Amino acid sequence: MDCFAHSHDFCADNISTGYDDKLILENMNITIPAGKFSVIIGSNGCGKSTLLKSFARLLKPKNGAILLDGKSIYELPTQHLAKQIGLLPQSPIVPSGITVADLVARGRFPYQNLFGQLSKADYKAITAAMDAMGIADLADKSVDSLSGGQRQRVWIALVLAQDTDILLLDEPTTYLDIAYQVEILDCLATLNRIKKTTIVAILHDINLSIRYADHIFAMKKGKLIAEGNPSEIITPQLMKEVYGMDSSIIIDPETGDPYVIPRSKAQRIVA
Repeated sequence: MDCFAHSHDFCADNISTGYDDKLILENMNITIPAGKFSVIIGSNGCGKSTLLKSFARLLKPKNGAILLDGKSIYELPTQHLAKQIGLLPQSPIVPSGITVADLVARGRFPYQNLFGQLSKADYKAITAAMDAMGIADLADKSVDSLSGGQRQRVWIALVLAQDTDILLLDEPTTYLDIAYQVEILDCLATLNRIKKTTIVAILHDINLSIRYADHIFAMKKGKLIAEGNPSEIITPQLMKEVYGMDSSIIIDPETGDPYVIPRSKAQRIVA
């Protein structure tokens, strides 16, 4: 197992894609910064998940290509691709009756031999992933019996066990209260810093996105309307364009990053 992830050129080259006859993304060009923590923001239905599915080879572009190191991901063998790119989808389905350890072990599938036996390296990766997510004590528990937050940690551990250079996460903090959201994002940020893993996450909380992202992609109606370092691109104008929301921007005293405060139309009634 490599100590540090390799840098890959990973990009969407003029892709158009969607479902049936409806195009969601049109002529989109986007390059994922290697070794960085990127976050995709945008209102519901703007195409964030569609973009992530395209990068994960779950949705084939009607035009254009997704390229990894200059090659279409559709030309790469599935096992090879699974060692490069890990995906946590939005609502993964738990196989009935499976234990936490067995589910996390599925992340090692790309590395297994013909007989499907786990090696020492596999067990090491599984243990490290469960430790990173703080779920080692749940190893023998049925995933069905866990809370939403615990279950989400198990899924993230599965993706970590896959030990890929690129991680795609579709709303990894769903079902988590704020303390757990910060904890999960801290884990991902640490992974990014230590192993230089390229991370691309869809997050709904704009201020957590700003706090953790090296790079933000802002989408609207299937188009990329802004990208860059949060300090450079987060403005009241962008928030208005992306979310249709009036806001003020202050400086986060904890981090020095921009902090978005939505303007409320409702007035508090003071007795």
